[in-house]
Amino acid sequence: MTETEPDWCSAKGCRSAATWALLWNNPKLHTPERRKTWLACDEHREQLSDFLAARTLLKEVVAHTTGREPLPGEGPR
Repeated sequence: MTETEPDWCSAKGCRSAATWALLWNNPKLHTPERRKTWLACDEHREQLSDFLAARTLLKEVVAHTTGREPLPGEGPR
């Protein structure tokens, strides 16, 4: 059995395992049901959420599970 690497936090330079999925959508570019994903560790969850929320792009924050199937409308990461 091989151990897989965790999904990493999307914060610049962070190499912590992601524990959160920040689902977002840019209505100027994406259909309303489309969700893009940034991953975040506990330390960067608020920072990345605030960045997306300030631009009115953040739709939802959910717990991230490595290797999970994409949510409906969620595009590739």
